Amino acid sequence: MASGSKRLILLALTANVAIAITKFIAAFISGSAAMFAEAIHSVADSGNQLFLLRGEAVSRYAPSVKHPYGRGMAIYFWSFMVAIMLFVGGSAWSIFIGWQRIYHADEHHSDGLVFSLVVLAIAAVFEIFIAFRPAVKEFNKHRGSRGVWRTIRSSKDPALIIVVFEDASAVVGLAIAAIGLILTEVTSNAVWDGIASVLIGVVLGIVAFVIAREMKALLEGEAATREDRTAIRVAILSVGAVNHVDRILTMQLGPSEILVNADVAFDDGVDEVAAIDAIEASIVAAVPAATRIFIEPSR
Repeated sequence: MASGSKRLILLALTANVAIAITKFIAAFISGSAAMFAEAIHSVADSGNQLFLLRGEAVSRYAPSVKHPYGRGMAIYFWSFMVAIMLFVGGSAWSIFIGWQRIYHADEHHSDGLVFSLVVLAIAAVFEIFIAFRPAVKEFNKHRGSRGVWRTIRSSKDPALIIVVFEDASAVVGLAIAAIGLILTEVTSNAVWDGIASVLIGVVLGIVAFVIAREMKALLEGEAATREDRTAIRVAILSVGAVNHVDRILTMQLGPSEILVNADVAFDDGVDEVAAIDAIEASIVAAVPAATRIFIEPSR
């Protein structure tokens, strides 16, 4: 995990803990299902940041006899747990609360509207300026000239993607909750409050699905990015003793760890041991994340 991503996690954790407390207070005073859904959302996000920090710590464990390539892929497992937490602790719960609110709409009361809106405004400031804006800035730096969706699909740093998605869904959720509270007050119909809670749950469900799909691919042993694979091939071919490359296999072992296995044909009469050393040095210079390199001479 990049240091920038860890900083984003800590910022998001700090913001979400503070926001969750104020949302629960506002939900208790107003009785709003949407506000309660938002409070649950912040609690789920806080738990997710703890999952990511745990994954980051485990992924840095040194290689051992039991884990000869290290435990870099642990970050992908804990990121998958984030998707489960978002779906069960956020999406499903919010939809359930919203449905209950719609079903019992006649029990509506409008206490604490102003306080709830103030809480949502403060939460929005925290989410946008402390968590979301730094996350987008880091994401754009990582993205470069690539498209947003392509960057999401090719990124091997789950922390960055998760924080961006969580913060974006938090901002959308805050807007939905505010609209639901206002419509409930204006129409004196708590159905709007329930609908807002359900919509928040739907947003969280979509985010959970996208994160789960991306983490599933990485847990299954996804190859390095196309750019890294190309750079590795070019690095091998740049060594003078190489005749051609038969096959290159790569696997992402962690956000900054790549396993490389290449079948390489050498020119006749070359010192293969020295040539392999040169290839490994060339690959590392081109792709520093290539931490496990295995070169097999082709016959």
